[in-house]
Amino acid sequence: MTKKKIAIYGKGGIGKSTTVSNIAASYDNSTFVIGCDPKSDTTRTLVGKRIPTILDTMRNNKNPVLDDVLYEGFNNTLCVESGGPEPGVGCAGRGVIVAMKLLNQLGAFDSNPELVIYDVLGDVVCGGFSVPLREEYADEVYIVTSGEYMSLYAANNIAKGIRKLNGKLGGIICNCRNVENEVEIVSEFAKLLSTEVIGIIPRSPLVQSSEFQAKTVVEVYPDSDQSNEYRKLIKSIMDNDNLVAPTPLESEEFEKFFYSYVDN
Repeated sequence: MTKKKIAIYGKGGIGKSTTVSNIAASYDNSTFVIGCDPKSDTTRTLVGKRIPTILDTMRNNKNPVLDDVLYEGFNNTLCVESGGPEPGVGCAGRGVIVAMKLLNQLGAFDSNPELVIYDVLGDVVCGGFSVPLREEYADEVYIVTSGEYMSLYAANNIAKGIRKLNGKLGGIICNCRNVENEVEIVSEFAKLLSTEVIGIIPRSPLVQSSEFQAKTVVEVYPDSDQSNEYRKLIKSIMDNDNLVAPTPLESEEFEKFFYSYVDN
């Protein structure tokens, strides 16, 4: 039986896919990773290459089978990418809707993996990208952010979306960018959302080095401190039962919080 079905949200470029792939690589039980970002790069470092997306496969094959879209990655992870439309054409969120319908039809979840992870583009406002929550594929959400203004602003908007969809927030993941007072400001932000920082991932050159090889840090540098941080994070997530309805800030409250804290 599946123990956890989680969705990872965050501002574009904040490190969601890196976080997802490395925590998946760190988990030693059956794990299913579903990339819901039209960039389709979530599973690249798990599989070692870009895999065909569900939308691309369906364009060429109207009756795909599960083996056409499901790939095995590092540490026996199962990997899927939803894909998206041609650039500038159509709704990217639509790809998530189509992908989830097909995965259900093909029995992709019949094996009951212990952990299912959805890597979702940060804009939860869009109907397509809210699918993991709206359709109850995911039971809990984790938001990746740094201490930067735009990252926190996006995280606050995501929290608004989670609350509107009656979702449950499991915590904040601080993916450090080495800005001043970063851990402190993210920790205070988490408190204002009625949650906590569940993991702190330091900035490390090992991330870029491993991704250059199309691999996770956990695979290339298994004994590194960075890999240990990803292992600690997935353990904290799997042990976590403190799920809350977030209390996002109104725009003026957020501005006051950020700038007063930075000034201090």
